[in-house]
Amino acid sequence: MAIAKQSPFGLFAIDHLLTEEERMMRDVVRSYVDDRVKPEIADWFETGEIPARELAKELGDLGVMGMHLEGYGCAGTSAVAYGLACLELEAGDSGLRSLVSVQGSLAMFGIWAWGSEEHKQEWLPRMAAGEAIGCFGLTEADFGSNPSGMITNAKRDGSDWILNGSKMWITNGNVADVAVVWAQTDDGIRGFVVPTNSPGFTANLIHKKMSLRASVTSELVFQNVRLPESAMLPNVKGLKGPLSCLNEARFGIAFGTLGAARDCLETAIAYSVDRVQFDKPIAGYQLTQKKLADMTLELGKGMLLALHLGRLKDEHLLKPEQVSLGKLNNAREALAIARECRNILGGNGITLEYPIIRHMNNLESVYTYEGTNEMHTLVIGEALTGIAAYR
Repeated sequence: MAIAKQSPFGLFAIDHLLTEEERMMRDVVRSYVDDRVKPEIADWFETGEIPARELAKELGDLGVMGMHLEGYGCAGTSAVAYGLACLELEAGDSGLRSLVSVQGSLAMFGIWAWGSEEHKQEWLPRMAAGEAIGCFGLTEADFGSNPSGMITNAKRDGSDWILNGSKMWITNGNVADVAVVWAQTDDGIRGFVVPTNSPGFTANLIHKKMSLRASVTSELVFQNVRLPESAMLPNVKGLKGPLSCLNEARFGIAFGTLGAARDCLETAIAYSVDRVQFDKPIAGYQLTQKKLADMTLELGKGMLLALHLGRLKDEHLLKPEQVSLGKLNNAREALAIARECRNILGGNGITLEYPIIRHMNNLESVYTYEGTNEMHTLVIGEALTGIAAYR
């Protein structure tokens, strides 16, 4: 006797683990993505263009920009609610979640955690509303996993700072109003709040991407950018500053990747039920059912891990190496799910008529950014052994 079909998360009764408020906030973001993003995203991906400023304002109105921060116009939600929003945004597209993640967890969090009161008052309310867009300048062309080797520098000139150097792979760079930039100084690595209209600041759009095409990715170049003393983030020194921001973003990725994986899996299930070969749906073959069952299992386990990390974060108990567990596992499994779902759709899996190849290409980037798979592996290895093996 046939039983009613279950959704992948329904099989794990995930809603039972969420509060009513968390479910409501998730559903609001899901509805926005379904109504606003999904009808347009294939075209945005194909053309490599996205109405970033328009979307930023809509997302600000939705309340997701910096939603897990307190004050300054931010919603002050729980970490779990923020994670669920990231999941639903990435079910639309990783580029959309990246827009929100870079805005809230990197640029806004950097200002919120380490900036002066003047920085916070000037930027955070407008950024929360989506009226101003931020970017985060840490990675350089030659220094990704080893940011301590960065070449970008800021030197004193009287009471001012002179910023020189460049940053690479910067989400939101060409549409940003403000950049949080990390640079070498005589006092170690420091952060600076840099308005993008500063003389000597240039953003160069990166073209010919095959991943995250519905996202603005840029190179930032600083040529004798003069900044006042007040531009420096006063409350942090060294890599603690940028790494704390990255941990915020990685937490959102642990949830977000599951959104892309869920969208792929739900698409593959629906397709396999409708696709008939040898006189019956391919969902009726044992090999297909094994694939669907295995992917559902990994998706559900990833969700349980993400929720556990979210509860720890809301109790202020989450450690960086635990964030690495979530980012490593969920990005890896989401990419594997996307690839297997692409296989189930056969030739149809490579067209933008379906979302799978788009998610798969995007996840290739998500697998690498905010700490590569290898770096998170070593973070976990160090936590287990006490031995750092990065060199």
